[in-house]
Amino acid sequence: MRKIKAAIIGAGFIGKAHLEAMRRLGYVDIVAIGQSNQKHAEEYAKTLNIPKAYGNYMDLLQDEEIEVVHNCTPNHLHYEINKQALLHGKHLLSEKPLTLTSVEAKELYELALEKGLITGINFNYRQFPMVQQLKNMVNDNDLGEIRIIRGSYLQDWLLYNTDYNWRMEPQFGGETRAISDIGSHLFDLVQYVTDLRITEVLADISIVHPIRYKPSKSGVSFEVNTKDSLQQVDIRTEDYCSIMVKFNNGARGVLTVSQVSAGKKNALEINLDGLNSSGTWKQEEPFKLQMGYRDKPGETILRDPTLLKKKTLPYLHYPSGHEEGWTDSLKNMMQHYYEAVFNNAAPTDSVATFKEGYQITLINDAIIRSVKSGTWENVISV
Repeated sequence: MRKIKAAIIGAGFIGKAHLEAMRRLGYVDIVAIGQSNQKHAEEYAKTLNIPKAYGNYMDLLQDEEIEVVHNCTPNHLHYEINKQALLHGKHLLSEKPLTLTSVEAKELYELALEKGLITGINFNYRQFPMVQQLKNMVNDNDLGEIRIIRGSYLQDWLLYNTDYNWRMEPQFGGETRAISDIGSHLFDLVQYVTDLRITEVLADISIVHPIRYKPSKSGVSFEVNTKDSLQQVDIRTEDYCSIMVKFNNGARGVLTVSQVSAGKKNALEINLDGLNSSGTWKQEEPFKLQMGYRDKPGETILRDPTLLKKKTLPYLHYPSGHEEGWTDSLKNMMQHYYEAVFNNAAPTDSVATFKEGYQITLINDAIIRSVKSGTWENVISV
């Protein structure tokens, strides 16, 4: 089997997670790392045992050995790096959001079509076995027609006013924060599992801490700060948002995101209410589905290869009781993406496309309009 040569631009938390997942495949060689300057690139390359280090991503893109680029940089860098990767003929796996604006996302979507390269966005929650089980149950009409969709993505890493991160600054994170940062995962997941599309939104937001305290030195995600040597900063992006939604089949729902909910670490949850039964999946308990019925007791479906639907099985790799979690979802993501690269074919639908990433930015646009207008707003369809 030939080895696919890949590079990672940005080796923070998510970049290292990509690296680990890629190495688990066995046929992908990470040959280069790109960072903001040469010194940092060389330090990361040495630590991560990567042969090449680039302090300028444009130099990395000119390396003819590299076939695939992973863009794991902060949000504001996604557009230009993604664009240049495509223009340089590299297959591309981008972190979410695809870009900060729908205008930029549309340009990348159209450019990816023009270039015919293998592209994808790392909406890795699609890759959990029990998400696939729930999706297949919806497809097989086990729940009946889906009429109500409830979902939430709750975290607490920005609970205190001394918590600060670059995502709070619109020039780096975009006009929205919780909505685009974790809401993008939630919007993608409910649409993917149900095969429905969000068509209208009515949104309400809250800036829980209008003033925060920024440390004098740059921090990393989930780092705890104190008030020593802190700078007072006015906050313009939301800590919380709840969105009433309408779907293209007439279903209704409510989706909530928060980065200030104490005790919630990475609490992504979706609840589907069908005319026959209901199904619930929680990311922090990823090995099971909770099913509800009117005329019989509820049941728990566990991640057991002998009990799940046949189409779910490619996402399972271990026997029952040997639970697969967040890092395994990343491994599944890389597996399905790199199978497409290896075979020069379109990825399976578990790999989010640039079209779907563009659609997420249009949902974000509609939410912003709704917050400003206080009314229902239509989501433009791609």
